[in-house]
Amino acid sequence: MESILTTKSCDFALRIVNLYKHLKDTKNETVMSKQLLRSGTAIGALLSEGQCAESKADFIHKFAIAQKECNETCYWLTLLFRSQFITETEYNSINSDALELMKLLSASIITAKKNK
Repeated sequence: MESILTTKSCDFALRIVNLYKHLKDTKNETVMSKQLLRSGTAIGALLSEGQCAESKADFIHKFAIAQKECNETCYWLTLLFRSQFITETEYNSINSDALELMKLLSASIITAKKNK
C-alpha cells in the first residue's frame, strides 16, 4: 500500500521531470535543471529505499537524506526563479509542493525517532 508521502514524492518527481524537459527544450538551460532533476527525483528513490531499510536507524538515515535532497531541490528552484528561468507562478506552485514534502519528511523522521 502506498503512503501519502510515497505518492506525493512520485507526483513531485514527475513535475520535476516535466520542468527539466521544459527548461532544456524551451529555455536551453541544462546546468541548473540537471541538478534539479537529480535532487528532485532522488527524494522518492530514497523513500523507496527506506521502505526496505535493514533497521530503524537505516530507515531514519534514508529519510534524512531524502530531506536533504528536498532542501537542495528548493535551492535549485529558487535559483531558477531568481535567474528568471521560471516564472513566479511556476516557482510558487512547485516550491509549495517541495515544502509540503519537507514537512511530511520531518514528521516521518520525528515519528520514527520516537518509535525507535
